[in-house]
Amino acid sequence: MNKSLANALKFLLFVGVGFGILYLMYRSQQAAYLEQCRLDGVPDDQCSLLDKLVDDFKSANPLWLLMTLVAFSLSNLSRAARWNMMLRTFGKTPRLTNAFLTINLGYFANLGFPRLGEVLRPAAMARYEKISLERVIGTVVVGRMVDVIMLLLITGIALLLGREKLWNRAMELADFGDKVDLLRNLAIFGAIAGILILGLLWWQRQRIMDSVIGQKILAIIRGFGEGIQTILKVESPLWFLFHSLNIWLMYILMTYFVILAFSPTAALSIEAALVTFVSGGWGIVIPSPGGMGTYHFLTGEALKLYGIHSLDAFSWANISFFTINIGCNVLIGLIALLALPRINADYEPE
Repeated sequence: MNKSLANALKFLLFVGVGFGILYLMYRSQQAAYLEQCRLDGVPDDQCSLLDKLVDDFKSANPLWLLMTLVAFSLSNLSRAARWNMMLRTFGKTPRLTNAFLTINLGYFANLGFPRLGEVLRPAAMARYEKISLERVIGTVVVGRMVDVIMLLLITGIALLLGREKLWNRAMELADFGDKVDLLRNLAIFGAIAGILILGLLWWQRQRIMDSVIGQKILAIIRGFGEGIQTILKVESPLWFLFHSLNIWLMYILMTYFVILAFSPTAALSIEAALVTFVSGGWGIVIPSPGGMGTYHFLTGEALKLYGIHSLDAFSWANISFFTINIGCNVLIGLIALLALPRINADYEPE
């Protein structure tokens, strides 16, 4: 299949999944909203969920939404500083501006095609700072590994704090017995298939390594390995840890600021904000543009645990989603797209 066609089909698939989930949620919420309007004696033609979403967005406190943008920028500033710490282990002195803007460019690209930013970001940084692409990719992978550890730790804390509400919700769901058996069988099948594939690769290892493709893979692995080793060579491990913690602290604050901005959620606790943040975080991990649909569903479910009506939860998810994506990813991403070529036109890395 033509590569461009394959990419186009993947893009349509991811966008379709996101829009599909969002559409199904909108339909169910619209039906619930119509039912509520009938109970309140409001005519159907005066009961539009879209109008409610627009009115709810207008009612959000702009100061707290602005603080969300500030927290996002501070998070990316720490991400840029942490990234530069790893890149400096190669004897380079990359500019903080380039790191910050390429990170925002990556987030902007992810809105169009999930995970495209993970390729575009290191490619842009390697180009402007004259560093081997494999090395830069290695540092990005290190950063992502640290992020996964942080997300798992925060998820553990959220599960611990919200354990009672989460457990009660789990008990309301269907019996998990059959699902557990299915997952166990799939895991066994996957393990056997993985062992067979690894055995086949090991048996043919010399032939693979002697081929042109094998040599290319070895070169990539060496550069990739050098990138990963940067975490052991950073000049200040404490600053590296500080920036890693600050990235996620700012993410949590972004969720809390949007909660404070919307009156139906403004009284929620930090615990509710943390559980909502973790739910949204995993929603964004699922490949759809910016977490569209998956973010709405999971954050809505989290807010309902804390007594927020499903309609208000859906409104909150849209306020958060569009504030972060339009105000942060699109606005700052466009600035990065326009500014990077200009500020690097006559730039020669040291």
